[in-house]
Amino acid sequence: MNQIDASVCHLENIAHATFKLVVKVDHEYLSFIRPGQFVHIQIGQGYEHMLRRPISIADFDLETGQLTVIFKVIGEGTRKLSELTEGSVINLLLPLGQGYPIQQLSLKKALLIGGGIGVPPLYLLAKQLVDRGVSVTTVIGFQTKDDVFYHEEFSQLGKCYVTTNDGSYQHKGFVTDIINLEQLTADYYFSCGPTAMLKAVQSTMVNCPGYLSLEERMGCGIGACYACVISNAEQTAYKKICQDGPVFAASEVSL
Repeated sequence: MNQIDASVCHLENIAHATFKLVVKVDHEYLSFIRPGQFVHIQIGQGYEHMLRRPISIADFDLETGQLTVIFKVIGEGTRKLSELTEGSVINLLLPLGQGYPIQQLSLKKALLIGGGIGVPPLYLLAKQLVDRGVSVTTVIGFQTKDDVFYHEEFSQLGKCYVTTNDGSYQHKGFVTDIINLEQLTADYYFSCGPTAMLKAVQSTMVNCPGYLSLEERMGCGIGACYACVISNAEQTAYKKICQDGPVFAASEVSL
């Protein structure tokens, strides 16, 4: 983990209340990042927002030294992030958490399943899988067409299905509807999104090994405060989402 100051290179509104933030980071810090990890961003300099905001890493570029995160405005803290200007300096802790262990897996075909703001970390994952020669299929779900982002980006890496709850963009329904309809299979699946979606994915993909990245409010982000915990599969102990996760094998946690 490193604590650094990063300057804002670009901030763009890419969907309803959803922003893409690109910051300049020394390449030596980027080289340690794994798909599924997150940054902890300090909001302002005063006491108004004492807790940092955990945001998944969507992409990075070693050559340009740029780090990309995508966040949704859901409160005053993220609203302040959405008002940053080019050249602004923000303080980051990075990289935090455990990512998807793709270096340890032998696979030729991967299924990526994301929902809402759980979609961004899957983009970096998809890029690195493709670089390893893995065939990637992605299913991403949103509330409405106004919430959709990165459809084109994922489509450049493999087949990409998009679902919306109201049917206003592509397929109507949930990500699991597409999995069942298209009978999608893989050597492993990788998913990130709301807990309800992850539970449905876990149930649907019961015969396929996979990994889940959990969304959770965090306090410290480094495992000291026990504010974000989840039960293990046997419900005999708890794991810290910020430190032991946010990525877990689907078989090791009880949602």
